[in-house]
Amino acid sequence: MTRGILIAGIESSLSAAVAAEAGKRVDQYTAVFIPNRFASPGREGSAGLSAQSPSELGSSALIPLAWNPGSPISARTLVLAAENRLEHIDQALLVCSPPVLRRQVEDISPADIEIVVNEYIKGWFLLVKELTAAFKVRNAGTLALVLSDTGFGPDKNDTADLMGPSVAASFRSFAQGLIASSASKPYQTLAFSSETGEDAEFAAFIFKTLDEGGKRAAGKWHKYGKFGIFGR
Repeated sequence: MTRGILIAGIESSLSAAVAAEAGKRVDQYTAVFIPNRFASPGREGSAGLSAQSPSELGSSALIPLAWNPGSPISARTLVLAAENRLEHIDQALLVCSPPVLRRQVEDISPADIEIVVNEYIKGWFLLVKELTAAFKVRNAGTLALVLSDTGFGPDKNDTADLMGPSVAASFRSFAQGLIASSASKPYQTLAFSSETGEDAEFAAFIFKTLDEGGKRAAGKWHKYGKFGIFGR
């Protein structure tokens, strides 16, 4: 029986690359993508998944699902829907490509803050809670947390990105906590990060590690870099 893969990610070129790699390995996989509400048309990477053709995303294998990241009920519904379509979830990949919001702090609206907290921070906690509960029932599963650490520096006008680094820091700390407490769990937890912007290569590395790493790769943070690949 083929493995069941669920991908949940912030809409980005990295999420598209991870989805494309999944499509190379299984006949069907489930995925849900959180819209990047702060993307600007014409910017590199801002179009995210919409810039990819159906063939590039492996759409013949893709089973799209729905998710409201800020809702506990929606997180549970997402996991149940994935299990119903796949029979079971063997691997869940959570892809955090933090949105970029270059504004002065006084210009950030309360609505912007709500979006960032509910959709790009809170949602991961709710989804991991449901995924790990499902893994415990099956006494098996792999949770892979994927972080893209690119694009946070000031732009040409020296306007800092105030949101992306906060989202990345939260996801990184969450992943580190999950890894630290994973030794006694009946499922495997591991994390990946890259600062290169080489999305296709990074996605291939992620799946190569999942395919070949087994228990040796679990409980570790795997860093993909320009000058090699490092685990920590």
